[in-house]
Amino acid sequence: MAVYTQIDNPELYMQVKLYTGDGSTQSITLDGDEDMQPDFVWIKNRTSAEGSGVFDVVRDVTKMLCSQNADGEDTDANSLTAFGSDGFSVGTNLRVNQDTNNIVAWNWKETADAGFDIVSYTGDGSNRTISHSLSAVPEVIIIKCISADARSWTSYHAPLGNGKHMTLNETDAEATASTSWNDTTPTTSVFSLGTSNNVNDNTETHIAYCFAPKQGFSKFGSYTGNGNADGAFVYTGFRPAWVMIKQTSASGEGWHMLDNKRSGVNGDMERLLANSNNAETSYAGYLDLLSNGFKTRINDSGVNTSGGTYIYMAFAEAPFVNSNGVPCNAR
Repeated sequence: MAVYTQIDNPELYMQVKLYTGDGSTQSITLDGDEDMQPDFVWIKNRTSAEGSGVFDVVRDVTKMLCSQNADGEDTDANSLTAFGSDGFSVGTNLRVNQDTNNIVAWNWKETADAGFDIVSYTGDGSNRTISHSLSAVPEVIIIKCISADARSWTSYHAPLGNGKHMTLNETDAEATASTSWNDTTPTTSVFSLGTSNNVNDNTETHIAYCFAPKQGFSKFGSYTGNGNADGAFVYTGFRPAWVMIKQTSASGEGWHMLDNKRSGVNGDMERLLANSNNAETSYAGYLDLLSNGFKTRINDSGVNTSGGTYIYMAFAEAPFVNSNGVPCNAR
């Protein structure tokens, strides 16, 4: 029997949640039919120009990182205050609960079954390896030094190879540097670090978010833009719930984040940027989420300039075909 997907129900491992801030305190319950206790929550105010809030269970509640800057971790008792059995709770911080503002939260469950591991370690400033628990080769690794400022978010992407990195809080193109990954490809048990302060600052604490692909649930790769409305199609093997795209061949607007909840139909997509505190921007004819992948619909440097090279991360709303051979539909 053909293996169509490794995960029939993506809601067990990743969910997108929209909510409205109340300026006080509130508990947020995820919308999925399945309960999911999130281990990694990425929150962005859609209405106001507020920075994002990035939280995880390894660092615990109230420990906030911001994807748009190189600052270290902040402790804010009014940020994310609890991880719940099917959601989370927030306080009065404007990034996560500004009164009357529209807010989005992207939520992941940490488990090797879904190809996601969160690793904390102390840097030593020398070439080394760090263990992970995926039992698979990670194709994306995003690292942040949390105990010091002026340390950029540095990411590994398999299509770029082990000699290059990307910077999540910047618009920069890919950069070549052996000091990030020590010119060594990750394995099923470890990833390698060089001497860069961004990933291995001596005595400082770092957090690494490691992702391995799972058929029918997650896919990480690259594509080439064609610069027109009949844009590049990217096959993922599932209907995406969340997509992040970044041009690697040139600097540009930055890291484009799109999801299945903030726009009702294809052709009218709302974009947020991981590297910016800007509010949400609507684009007509921007990108379609399809039953088996996504397709760009605009000549735009952010997602589809002619000849431009792009990397992407994508997670599923539903597999293209479930393990019983039943297909899903486009939106």
